[in-house]
Amino acid sequence: METELKSLEDKVFQLLRLYQDTSTENKKLRKELADSHAHCEKLNEKIHVTADRLETLLLNIPDNE
Repeated sequence: METELKSLEDKVFQLLRLYQDTSTENKKLRKELADSHAHCEKLNEKIHVTADRLETLLLNIPDNE
């Protein structure tokens, strides 16, 4: 009985340790994902600004008639 309780206790501690590790990793991954989304939004804004500038330049090219 004592051996079984010790084994169960060890398994519970192992489960808690795995939970804590997983929780820590999930927090890290959530931050990385949020950072990636923010970076993506900045890049999309740069793309839109560049596309607008390019469109303006193309509209101002004189016709060669």
